[in-house]
Amino acid sequence: MTGLELSDVSYSYAATGRKALDGVRFSVEPGRFCALLGPNGAGKSTLYALLTRLIVAPQGRISVAGYDLARAPRAALARIGVVFQQPTLDLDMTVRRNMSYFAGLHGLSGRDAAVAIDAALDRLAMLERAGEKVRALNGGHRRRMEIARALIHKPEVLLLDEPTVGLDAAARRAITAHVHELAETGPAVLWATHLVDEIGPQDRVVVLHRGKVLVEGGAAEIASGSTLSDRFIEMTGAHEEVPA
Repeated sequence: MTGLELSDVSYSYAATGRKALDGVRFSVEPGRFCALLGPNGAGKSTLYALLTRLIVAPQGRISVAGYDLARAPRAALARIGVVFQQPTLDLDMTVRRNMSYFAGLHGLSGRDAAVAIDAALDRLAMLERAGEKVRALNGGHRRRMEIARALIHKPEVLLLDEPTVGLDAAARRAITAHVHELAETGPAVLWATHLVDEIGPQDRVVVLHRGKVLVEGGAAEIASGSTLSDRFIEMTGAHEEVPA
């Protein structure tokens, strides 16, 4: 079964009439890491807003683990874990309390919640920090916690929107490696980024530019004898930012 499938998804902003997405079509299979690669302003965040029903897609079809997002939104959203670009943690609560609150939103309580929280934190090497306040964590550990929180209900699709923004080089590498490992355990992972160095040669890539999919396929295939960075610049005219 396909983890995530988009077919002819389009969206225009009513206030300006600008078309943010135009006939977007691609899929991500379970157990695969797929990078949604595009320069700033390509439409990545708009697409994530559609995938999470923050806004509703007027055109096209989005399927999550076999559920149509428009026809069965609750069932589809229940199978999604999401990490937004902007942090959404309560800094004055402990890691475990933040996780417990989110578990409750997914109907988990008591021992079931405790087991799910421990398992999710352990997967991201955060279990030993469960009693610490979020404010005391560095940026990399906060991101790990947000990813752990997104996994608490065992989603079949994991969405991450520019998850390494603001992190130093070491934290970026660690987070990217962790999520690649998570993809191998089952969920379909869609990782939005404008940084080519977060993509491995074995990864699937969808290049998005000005709301359209320019190309999709394996990273090595898209590079085609060059480098993925050079091909990305050639296709979009965007010079990749140098990360910290």
